[in-house]
Amino acid sequence: MAISKSVNCKKHHHHQCYISVPSEIINSLSSNSLQSLLLSPKKASKTATFSRSKLFKNPKTWFLCLFLCGFLFMMKMWYNFDPFAANPCGITPQKVIPNGVSESLVKGQENKKDEELEGFWKQPDGLGYRPCLDFSNEYKKSSVEILKDRSKYLVVVVSGGMNQQRNQIVDAVVIARILGAALVVPILQVNVIWGDESEFSDIFDVEHFKEALADDVRIISSLPSNHLMSRAVEEKHTPLHVSPQWIRARYLKRMKREGVLLLRGLDSRLSKDLPSDLQKLRCKVAFHALRFAPPIRELGNKLTERMRSKGPYLALHLRMEKDVWVRTGCLPGLSPKYDEIIHNERKSRPELLTSRSNMTYHDRKLAGLCPLTALEVTRLLKALGVPKNGRIFWAGGDPLGGKEVLSPLMTEFPHFYNKEDLALAGELGPYAKKASIMAAIDYIISENSDVFMASHGGNMGHALQGYRAYSGHKKTITPNKRQMLSHFLNASLHEDKFNKIILDLHRDSMGQPEIRTSKAERDVTKFPIPECMRNDSAI
Repeated sequence: MAISKSVNCKKHHHHQCYISVPSEIINSLSSNSLQSLLLSPKKASKTATFSRSKLFKNPKTWFLCLFLCGFLFMMKMWYNFDPFAANPCGITPQKVIPNGVSESLVKGQENKKDEELEGFWKQPDGLGYRPCLDFSNEYKKSSVEILKDRSKYLVVVVSGGMNQQRNQIVDAVVIARILGAALVVPILQVNVIWGDESEFSDIFDVEHFKEALADDVRIISSLPSNHLMSRAVEEKHTPLHVSPQWIRARYLKRMKREGVLLLRGLDSRLSKDLPSDLQKLRCKVAFHALRFAPPIRELGNKLTERMRSKGPYLALHLRMEKDVWVRTGCLPGLSPKYDEIIHNERKSRPELLTSRSNMTYHDRKLAGLCPLTALEVTRLLKALGVPKNGRIFWAGGDPLGGKEVLSPLMTEFPHFYNKEDLALAGELGPYAKKASIMAAIDYIISENSDVFMASHGGNMGHALQGYRAYSGHKKTITPNKRQMLSHFLNASLHEDKFNKIILDLHRDSMGQPEIRTSKAERDVTKFPIPECMRNDSAI
């Protein structure tokens, strides 16, 4: 009888390997004779002498021991295999961190003083969940044919800001897998709002992107010469939340005929409710493959180290830019002047409104559909227990009305910084007109924070919530705006009572990670449990 052992094969893109160990060797390993050999000379004494003589008089045992030692040595050399630390999910802690956090920064996070992890900074334990992308055997078998195919190619054009582009790239990889096509490195459409002409390779690590997905989808830099003149099948109006079956029925036949499919406007086009293997692929793209380009990682990590130099910090993604107020149908409440600016902009460009148009501003506010103001964020952070000397990094663009509108936050929390405050002269200069790269730097510093909170959801908030759960259950706060805003409007409520109510409303948010339900709008990259994580404590 043979006993099989699963091995993580690093040199072969993490395919599962199996080795067969003869049962005689296992029996020898569990015998008292071999156990005595592992004892120190003093402890072994007479038992060891008897055991050695008995064990090594048998030539067959000699052969089996030599065979096992030689085999394990070869596995160690070829695959870096540790028979006592095999990982059934093929995920190592280092591989969970896509943005190359420096070794000194990782050690700094691991060596925090106990007192820094108490109170507001205390981290959740994650309920025992750990990353686990264990693709099915059927998925692995179909990969062989998909990676061989040279007849179908997918070209995608992604739009929007950096975090919106990330979402579309994740969808593009999954769609390529569904169609069994090679994916050309995605094309980034020039951002009409910020005028950012960055290409994929300016923001993301292309070679890492290809290597990380080498077992799933063939990624190429450009179309092969024999397809350059092909008449691509172009699709601009894919419906929202389409299924894999819809994609195959719509595109596969035409794609086989023409060879090339061109997709635009992918935002939210792919269903969030996918088969298990495709959900895991979404996590693999979002949490492993999409790593920022080396210069961005280097600068982001430098600023992170400066932010962390004097202790733990909260990363706060503020959503107070002009376009956010316009799109949400909300008013900034700064003054009649700014309210009129937003009203006129929305009236002249009604297509920008993304929320329900039949609701009044007051109704939107109470429904939790509006971004929090600086004063509301300040009251929320105080109620949640952020210490006055706590360090806060704020990410995002300049708020409507300038940085002066942030005065409530800056007054209450004087250790209040953004990337411009942390950077040395000239460090951000090369990226001054690169909004996507600036957003990537914000992302890295926020990703590595002890606590993260977004004042109004959005793509970056959703991406970081999922990543922080997946990479170690780092504390993430989601403001419960729907339930808390009525208390903000209650002027008669004493501050102590207010703080207790707000803290109670957010205990779950500040505690354990949220498990994804079957709701269609719940993206696995925001809620990676249970599809992309396994509960070790339940095994």
